[in-house]
Amino acid sequence: MINNPLLASSLKKYQNTYHTVVPFNHKKDKLLHFNFTATNKELSNDIVEDGDKFNSYINQKINNANALYGIGGYAEYRSFYSRSNVFDNALNTEPRRLHLGVDIWGKAGTPVYAFMGGMVHSFAFNNRFGDYGATLVLLHQLDGIAFYSLYGHISLNDINNIHAGDYVIRGKEIAHFGEPAENGNWPPHLHFQIIQDMEMKKGDYPGVCAYGEKEKYLKNCPDPDLVLNLMQYAAQ
Repeated sequence: MINNPLLASSLKKYQNTYHTVVPFNHKKDKLLHFNFTATNKELSNDIVEDGDKFNSYINQKINNANALYGIGGYAEYRSFYSRSNVFDNALNTEPRRLHLGVDIWGKAGTPVYAFMGGMVHSFAFNNRFGDYGATLVLLHQLDGIAFYSLYGHISLNDINNIHAGDYVIRGKEIAHFGEPAENGNWPPHLHFQIIQDMEMKKGDYPGVCAYGEKEKYLKNCPDPDLVLNLMQYAAQ
């Protein structure tokens, strides 16, 4: 992957100090590694374009695997973003299909925790079909490097009583997986993303880019598993 070497190395350096972002015990809980590329022939347009069918597909796969969550997606090229014009670019240029975060699929209401201390940078309700829905962005610092963590598809209630500048301590329960009506009409999950430069954006940052822009965006958004440290436990 093409990552920012300084931020990535600092994230890895402190990896054993982070609080879990979602409840997970690797000694007893299982993870299912989801593949949402075109090689997954099970995932037809008929499924992804119907919210109920998509939700049923996700739940059935997790349940059949006896897993707590489904997980994956960093730098994954996903054709299913054609379900929403949110991922179209202006002037008929290349649509956005390359995923920049890690998705953790599970039950609505699943708690989400701050992996380290920081402060609320911004939040928003990005309420278009296929968008993030309720979104929270935190600001952190490691080794003198400022960076951000983005939590997309959370519960609308999670952003109702917070303010920019609020301090967040490590391990604080900051959010919950949102229902489809408040998370951009997706099956319940958390989109977790690390960002070095927010590019003056507030409450929103691209979680998906055009393939032709991957060098820029993968450099600015290093692998979230440097924080999550979960992919090693995910079964195919």
